[in-house]
Amino acid sequence: ILGEHLRICPQGYTCCTSEMEENFANKSRSEFEAMMKEAGRTVQMTLTAQHRSFDSYFQDLLNKSEKALYDAFPSIYGELYTQNTKVFKDLYSELRRYYRGSNINLEEALNEFWTRLLERLFKLMNPQYHITDEYLDCMVKHAEQHKPFGEVPRDLKVKATRAFIAARSYAQGFLVGSDVVRKVSQVSLSHECTRAIMKLMYCPHCRGMSSVKPCNNYCLNVVKGCLANQADLNTEWKYLMDSLVVVADRIDGPYNVDTVIGTIHMRIAEAISNLQENKDSITAKVFQGCGNPKISTKGSSSEDKKRRGRVALEAKSSAQALEMLVLDAKGNLTALKTYWITLPSSLCSKKVMASSAADDKCWNGMTKGSYLPEVMGDGLANQINNPEVEVDITKPDMTIRQQIMQLKIMTNRLGNANIGNDVDFQDASDDMSGSGSGDSCPDDVCGKRLSKSPSTRQPETHAIPKQSGHGINEASSRSLPSAFLLLLSVAFIATQHLWR
Repeated sequence: ILGEHLRICPQGYTCCTSEMEENFANKSRSEFEAMMKEAGRTVQMTLTAQHRSFDSYFQDLLNKSEKALYDAFPSIYGELYTQNTKVFKDLYSELRRYYRGSNINLEEALNEFWTRLLERLFKLMNPQYHITDEYLDCMVKHAEQHKPFGEVPRDLKVKATRAFIAARSYAQGFLVGSDVVRKVSQVSLSHECTRAIMKLMYCPHCRGMSSVKPCNNYCLNVVKGCLANQADLNTEWKYLMDSLVVVADRIDGPYNVDTVIGTIHMRIAEAISNLQENKDSITAKVFQGCGNPKISTKGSSSEDKKRRGRVALEAKSSAQALEMLVLDAKGNLTALKTYWITLPSSLCSKKVMASSAADDKCWNGMTKGSYLPEVMGDGLANQINNPEVEVDITKPDMTIRQQIMQLKIMTNRLGNANIGNDVDFQDASDDMSGSGSGDSCPDDVCGKRLSKSPSTRQPETHAIPKQSGHGINEASSRSLPSAFLLLLSVAFIATQHLWR
């Protein structure tokens, strides 16, 4: 029949009624969106699988260290352990909460552990004295000068914080990447794109050419126009993938989580042994600084005398497993780097089944023949002259722009983690995206800077600090002038309004 009634397909002789054309348009739209989601699911599955593998490995390291402590310490230390079980459990609990993204200052958590342990052990090793809480406060202040646990607390603080910072940023990066893909894959097609996809996929059917495949370059122009906003993710997406690769090298290198996390129990045992060996000199110095405590009526215990000497604990290394995890992750991350700009060619070749570029017997949008227009570049700005899809380059998709910002925030966190700087994370349940990707607070203001090295590069600041504890006073004082100017501006506008 004559095709004067057609609104999308060429108006020559046709097999399609208006209703059939509309049905084809709806079918092409749903099929293309399904293709997008399927492609996105593949990427999501890759990223979530990497997260799951690393998370399982890291949690297993912590669990084995804690179990080794619980298994060995009772027989080695007796009351020194059994009366202080909660101190050790609390430490591992805090370490897990920190790794999962809770807003905990890890350095303070470790300091608190050593302080509590010292207080408990000092009382247990001096049972003949009545030691009050006030006396313990004085003891802690004086003991810090004498390093009762040796160099273990300082050394563990430096190594553990770097390892944990890197590990949790690394794990979080996979989740954020996966969540960005999920949200972007759900973005609906525009009306103009729906028409273009219909013309590409089903107009040949209306011309009685159902076996003729679309020309490859024609397909590329349609899909590049439809996915112009998605292609703009490319730059920040590549930065995220590269940042994850760099932190992966840190995790298996200088911040080696296998060596650090898997031996926490051994470092604690070493610290306790140091305290036992130096008990007499530490006690004498504390008494000198804080005075002699009163003699206790309970008498002394011989328990400590039974538990002396340095203890040798073993840690089973899983370095090979870590190395394989990192190698696998780096391979996948490298493969995913160009996902957003290779998506059009991937969809055209695998899903739409376009013909080769040299084929002159393909569907070119009007008939069977060659496709002459040049292929557009990637991204929104390059679609101004797209011959197949009308794209308004002045109106970027806001959902996709938000996801670009999420990628920037996560990349910034990984950059901080790479140089050993702590960053704030929200609990997964509180985060703005529902994925555990954290808030948009700048890392250098909200975060608790753990690396004190003067050579550490200061990260960029680009937002108002979150008022959540450490560093607030300093950050607030820096923002006072701008806040004052803001108030003046509001007052001026209000005054003008009143005068009107």
